[in-house]
Amino acid sequence: MDKKGSGAFMRNALILLVLAAIGLGAYIYIRDGRLPVLDFTPQSEVASYNTDFTLKITAKTVGLKNLTVSITQDGKTFDFLQRTFTGKPMEHTEIFRLPRESGFKEGPAELTIVVRTHSLLSFIGRGKVSLTRKLTLDLTPPQISVNQGVHNVNQGGSGAVSFKISKPVQRVGVAVGEYFFPAYLQQSGDYFCFFAMPYDMLPANFKPRIIVRDLAGNEATQTLYIYAVPKEFKFDKLNVPDEFLNDKMSQYSAQYPQEKSPLDIYKRVNSELRQQNVAELKRIGQDTANAPLWTGPFQRLPGAAGRAGFGDARDYFYNGMKIDHQTHLGVDLASLANAPVPAANAGRVVMAEFFGIYGNCVIVDHGLGLQSLYSHLDSFDVKKGDEVKRGQFVGKTGTTGLAGGDHLHFGILISGVQVSPVEWWDDHWIQDNVIKHLNRQ
Repeated sequence: MDKKGSGAFMRNALILLVLAAIGLGAYIYIRDGRLPVLDFTPQSEVASYNTDFTLKITAKTVGLKNLTVSITQDGKTFDFLQRTFTGKPMEHTEIFRLPRESGFKEGPAELTIVVRTHSLLSFIGRGKVSLTRKLTLDLTPPQISVNQGVHNVNQGGSGAVSFKISKPVQRVGVAVGEYFFPAYLQQSGDYFCFFAMPYDMLPANFKPRIIVRDLAGNEATQTLYIYAVPKEFKFDKLNVPDEFLNDKMSQYSAQYPQEKSPLDIYKRVNSELRQQNVAELKRIGQDTANAPLWTGPFQRLPGAAGRAGFGDARDYFYNGMKIDHQTHLGVDLASLANAPVPAANAGRVVMAEFFGIYGNCVIVDHGLGLQSLYSHLDSFDVKKGDEVKRGQFVGKTGTTGLAGGDHLHFGILISGVQVSPVEWWDDHWIQDNVIKHLNRQ
């Protein structure tokens, strides 16, 4: 190749190298410019040392390198979270709280989050994303002032309390063991709460506590000093005959296709499905009005004789062998076959469908977490969403579900927890234990 040709080749090669370098640089510049996305919660501008912040980082094209979180107030900055990532992850979730040792005071502050990636152009500031959130630090827990009037609660029964809180809150209610009963803000500014003493809780363990959490995450609790009245519950031994199994288990055979015998289906229905229904009742218990929809005592099925009671313990036997143990959490009322069933009080229908062990079932919400349940119905006269008056028919008694004969299984629930209905038929009990709190509204 002559010198002229050699020079042209070198020029072309140089041009190609320059173009390649420009292309590579442009690729790196564009690639490194796709910054991570920061999803930061909660959105509230009020915070405390109890606020749980959640930061979700999602990288686009370049792995994450490090994370820094700091808080600034009155010119003082405190770097309290520094994390260096290994393995160049593309995603990361960080949950953190403000450090108590920072020594900041109540008032305005600024939270700053900085995330860096493994950008090849970090020396010119590429691959860096930051987020700044202005906060107001609130370090004072809310104060609770309980209105007088709570004295005794029966084992398996209901209780009510009203109280005031010194500031707006995000969570408020009464905790009883593993249960939490929400409280509802009334027009007067008081909070009202129905709560329960579960039938299977020992009186010595009944220690209800009001729990509140304000918008900043500060919590306060106050124990309610209430005397738990112990109750004796009946114990029954029930035989499960083949006639019952052959008649009833066809309702559930499609739900348990792997079980071939009616007895095996029954075992799963009476225990497994029962527990699923209990969990669903707690979910339905949250579908409630924040004001009372009812007035006066609850109506009992007219002309009905009482059968099984609330809290009755039952051992189930088949051919002389014990196969299960459960507790009856309602009152069985027997009248004429297909007797019209009145709504026990005014409210809104939140369920009207076939419901596991209860068969055809209607649940009426009466507000503030208080609900009534009507099961084993033959037919419905209402649908979900209907508003009903006290005494309005919701259906007719029947034998659906696990009913051994035509009757109504009637239940009362507090935020989905089943309690004794007997109290709610008693106007004197309602006046002494409920109305005194509602009348404060």
